[in-house]
Amino acid sequence: MVAVGSAAALAASVTGGVAGAAGASQGSGGGRSAQLQRAVDVDAILRNLAQFESIADQSGGTRASGTRGYDRSARYVAQRLRQAGYRVTTQEFDFDLFTVNAPTEFEQLAPTARTFEEGTDYFTASYTGNGEGEGVVTEVDVTEPPGPAPSSNDSGCEPEDFEGFPEGAVALLQRGTCDFGLKAQNASEAGASAAIIYNEGTPGVDDRNDTLNPTLAGYTVTIPTVGVSYALGRELVGTTVRIAADTTVTPSTTRNVIAETRGGRADEVVMLGGHLDSVPEGPGINDNGSGTAALLEVAEELAKRGDGPRNKVRFAFWGAEEAGLLGSNEYVASLTEEQAAAIRLYLNFDMVGSPNYFRGVYDGDASLPDSVQGPEGSAQIERLFNRYFTGRGLPYEDTEFSGRSDYQAFILAGIPSGGLFTGAEGDKTEEQVERYGGIVADYDPCYHARCDSLSPVTDGADRATYRQLRRAYGNELVGNVNVHALDTSADAIAHAVATYGWSTASLPDRAPAMAATAAAAGGGGAAPRS
Repeated sequence: MVAVGSAAALAASVTGGVAGAAGASQGSGGGRSAQLQRAVDVDAILRNLAQFESIADQSGGTRASGTRGYDRSARYVAQRLRQAGYRVTTQEFDFDLFTVNAPTEFEQLAPTARTFEEGTDYFTASYTGNGEGEGVVTEVDVTEPPGPAPSSNDSGCEPEDFEGFPEGAVALLQRGTCDFGLKAQNASEAGASAAIIYNEGTPGVDDRNDTLNPTLAGYTVTIPTVGVSYALGRELVGTTVRIAADTTVTPSTTRNVIAETRGGRADEVVMLGGHLDSVPEGPGINDNGSGTAALLEVAEELAKRGDGPRNKVRFAFWGAEEAGLLGSNEYVASLTEEQAAAIRLYLNFDMVGSPNYFRGVYDGDASLPDSVQGPEGSAQIERLFNRYFTGRGLPYEDTEFSGRSDYQAFILAGIPSGGLFTGAEGDKTEEQVERYGGIVADYDPCYHARCDSLSPVTDGADRATYRQLRRAYGNELVGNVNVHALDTSADAIAHAVATYGWSTASLPDRAPAMAATAAAAGGGGAAPRS
């Protein structure tokens, strides 16, 4: 593993920009922001996306960590950033590569026969156990009717929940407070032959009712496990089902790519990141080609400025996010207290060009019900993005820190965090259609699917849905990316870099000694973990 954020880097002298050349300021913070926004070109971002798609096409259709597609993506990004003048390092780490060898089979045997369709009725859980299970679907400590707010139950979170559970039955587990992996692990240890995790059913909350696409990464699960909607979960109680999964888990190695300016204050690090890997099923053009392509373009344009940022700016391209936020967890766990304390803030950009987008700003001030409180300074980051979009007359809304992306490790380490997100598998509401355009459907109908590409219909997307999106958005829709959402997200990233790269005065002082916590929770563009 190549060290990143070394003590030597932290002790580096303040000497100007990417190449270390000092220069006079090119005007006020607002002027710098406007200049950088003008320089950032959405066509260049689309060219990066085309390169990611080409890499996937040459690599078995994927850019997942542990594959040639990821390694080629990492080389592409690292080469571009070195050519721009950044100090580029890689951080290698071990992880378990999950592979689906054949489609999962899920069918109801009694009282009537019924075959379920993957991607519509259910999703195979990432890191599911391999094998076949058959039995009566048996509830495990579920909450019915569901509570009024998300995470109102702890179904399957404790081994005691399985007291009296029939050997060989299929465990029906309800989404709630703990990780899906913990629920499935407890079920397998209790003697279940298979597990079904159904959505929580919170009234009026779409993503707590839709079909679940869970990950079990980080846990030992030996039984086949699938995710279903709240409605289907309730229908299955007492039925007899069969689930068969053909999967393997292989020890593998992957890496993060880290690029930082050669100059700038090493005790005032402004860090931005997004995950570079896709899911195994496809090229990941929106998830998260959109975030990494935008970050790459902003980094390259920042490097062209004559006056380098006063603060060190560090860009991270994370590996194995889809396997459970592993790259960002590995990075934060590797930091010394001094290195962690030097990071003034972290900004995360995961899925910033969703085809049926909303414009989400991470809720740093915890104003949403049941929202996670970000570390001190997160509210100020949220305010910066809110003011930016307000100034441009663009609608936006809060989106929660759900633990589903790479900000999680930084939050748990006490580092102020924020960023943007334009939607994954949740349904767009009528109110959001009025604000952003689009249709009442998933924000990204190709989330975690092969069709998250530049040719979604050719790659299996629902033709009628994309016909409707095309009617709603016209030329703004390019493949599985909304160019308007992508363009405005990239401009907001540029604004944040132009602001914090020169001054973090709007943020509260950090504690001089802060523990670099190894973050083990999370999951985002990753599949949800809880």
